[in-house]
Amino acid sequence: MLQVEFFFDFCCPWTYLACTRLREAAMRTGAAIIWKPFAVTDLRPELDQRAGRFHEDPARADWQLRDLQQWAHYCDLPLQLPPDWPRAAELALRGAVFAADAGRAEAFVPQTFRAWYGEGRDISDVAVLRKLALSSGLEPAGFDRALADDEQLTVARGNAAELQSRGGFRSATLFVGEEMFCGNSRLPLVEFALAQASGRQFVMPGQHG
Repeated sequence: MLQVEFFFDFCCPWTYLACTRLREAAMRTGAAIIWKPFAVTDLRPELDQRAGRFHEDPARADWQLRDLQQWAHYCDLPLQLPPDWPRAAELALRGAVFAADAGRAEAFVPQTFRAWYGEGRDISDVAVLRKLALSSGLEPAGFDRALADDEQLTVARGNAAELQSRGGFRSATLFVGEEMFCGNSRLPLVEFALAQASGRQFVMPGQHG
């Protein structure tokens, strides 16, 4: 079956945008998304919480913020950076691992991204996550156990190790087969790769004759 692997961390607002665009690309090409939550800091622990920060140079940081806002406008998505961004989203990460294992990540992950970056809800709050889990069709008792189970973090660390072994270094990273694509801006290339792999006929940008 045609599929695309999606390695993601909730700490990255660009990944919020990529998540929405990926779902649309998958629907258009008939691809399945393989959801692989991980923590960027497991790739390079020395980054601590700097993993999601803007560039040290003020001019470049200002451009990055405007670029993020422009992409959100292009994707027609609400966007607001949480006051304490960036910070780890460990509970949400645990929930995402559980959702992926239960086959409900396609509902839980986008809702969680939107709750944090689109609605300003605190995804470190268990009550918020429980509501997201319920609306995603996850079994409540199992979800609560997962939030307290370190095995979920073991799985996430395994995803980070796999990503690193395949040359990945950031969120979002996507694979179509062994072809790697990094970041929200590469989604057109992801869709092009999926279209080629599908064997279906698509008119892609640059192919209009």
